Amino acid sequence: MSAHAIGAGAIGNDFILMDDNARPHRAVVVEDYLEGHGLERMEWLAQSSDLNQIEHLWDYLVRQVAALSPLPRSLDGLEQGLLRVWSSLPIWVPDNLIGSMESRCLQCIQIRGRHISY
Repeated sequence: MSAHAIGAGAIGNDFILMDDNARPHRAVVVEDYLEGHGLERMEWLAQSSDLNQIEHLWDYLVRQVAALSPLPRSLDGLEQGLLRVWSSLPIWVPDNLIGSMESRCLQCIQIRGRHISY
């Protein structure tokens, strides 16, 4: 595992791993590595799409592909459209997603883990 992973120290002292915590998707070797290397993990619900930036990024990409004219008519066309949208992704999209995490987490804490308005 060490040959394929970067320890938290290489990333920075303030590094916190955020993953989906879906236990069925986690191999024992990964659990052992995370624990053995002292990686701090954020407590995270496996089904918290309102807090998952990747889900929001996919939503943005899907909406942009759906707005293409003409619409892709084949799998190859869909791939090309998605690559075109991805390559022109404005930097503010991921910046806003990352920048909103503190307020998302605080809102989630305030309402005790229920669905938030993002």
